[in-house]
Amino acid sequence: MSLFYFGSSRQQQFEMDLPHQGYRASKQRGRGPPTGGESMLFDDTSTSGMSTQGSYYTPGYNMAGTSTGMQGGVNNLFADPMANAAVMYGSSLANQGKDMVNKEISRYMSVNKLKYFFAVDTRYVLKKLMILMFPYTHQDWEVRYHRDTPLTPKQDVNAPDLYIPAMAFITYILLAGMALGIQKRFSPEVLGLCASTALGWMVIEVLVMLLGLYLLTVHSDLSTFDLLAYSGYKYVGMIFSVLCGLLFGSDGYFVALAWSSCALMFFIVRSLKMKILTSLASDSMSTGSGAKPQVRMYITVATAIFQPLIIYWLTSHLVR
Repeated sequence: MSLFYFGSSRQQQFEMDLPHQGYRASKQRGRGPPTGGESMLFDDTSTSGMSTQGSYYTPGYNMAGTSTGMQGGVNNLFADPMANAAVMYGSSLANQGKDMVNKEISRYMSVNKLKYFFAVDTRYVLKKLMILMFPYTHQDWEVRYHRDTPLTPKQDVNAPDLYIPAMAFITYILLAGMALGIQKRFSPEVLGLCASTALGWMVIEVLVMLLGLYLLTVHSDLSTFDLLAYSGYKYVGMIFSVLCGLLFGSDGYFVALAWSSCALMFFIVRSLKMKILTSLASDSMSTGSGAKPQVRMYITVATAIFQPLIIYWLTSHLVR
C-alpha cells in the first residue's frame, strides 16, 4: 500500500510539473520584452524601424517643407538690396550692349529700310516675275509714294525688292551644281568658285554704278539697296537660260539667253528712267548745260547693255 501510494504521489507530482514546464518554454520563446533581470542577445528593432519608415514617407510633408523653403529663399533673394542692385545692373548692361549692336549695324545699313525691301507676298512675286520675263506688256512703270515715302513692294509692283534677287541667286547656285553634276564636273571648289564669281560681279556692278552717279553728281533717290535689287534681277534670266540649255541643248540656251537679255534690258531702262532721268529737266534748267543730262542717260543705257554680258559670262560654262 505504501509503495502504491508513493508511486501515485510521484506520478501526480510529475503531471503537475509538466504543464508548468511547457508554460515556461512558451514564455521563453515569446517576442515580448524580458522580465526581471533577463537581457536579450539582440534588440528587436522591427517596430521602431517600421514607425520610422512610415514617418519618413508621409505624403506631402517633405514637399510642403521644400516648397516653403524655396519660397522663403526667393523672397529673401528679392528682399536683399544687393541682389536687386545686381539684377538692375545686369539688365542695364544688357540694354547697353543691345543698343551698341544696333548702333553698329545702323552705321552700315538701315534695318528698317532692309525690311522694306523684303516686304513681299506671293501675289507680288508672281506679278514681278511676269514683268521680268514679259516687260513689253507692262504699261505703268511709275513708283507710287505715300507722304513722300515709297510704298512697299507688296503694295506697288514697280517697287524694287531684294527677295526675288536673293532667292534667284540661291536657285542659280543650286542649278549650277546640278548642271555640273550632270556633266561630271561637279566639285565643291568649282561650285564655290561659281558662287563667288557671281557675287563678285554683282558687287563690282553696284560699285561702278555708285561711282558713276557720284562723279556725275546725279541727284536721285537711288540707294545701294535699289542698285542691288536691279542688279540681282538678272539671276531670273540666268535661271531661265540654264534650264533651257539643260532641256534643249545649246540652241535652246541661246534662244533663252536672247529673250531674257532683251527683256532685262527693257526692264532696266524703264525702271531706272523713273529714278535717274526724272531729274534731267530740273538739272538742265538750273545749270543750263545739255551735255551733262545726256551723260546721265548714257549711264542708264550702259547699265542695261552690260546685263547680257554678265548673264552670258556666268552661264555659258554650265551648258555644253
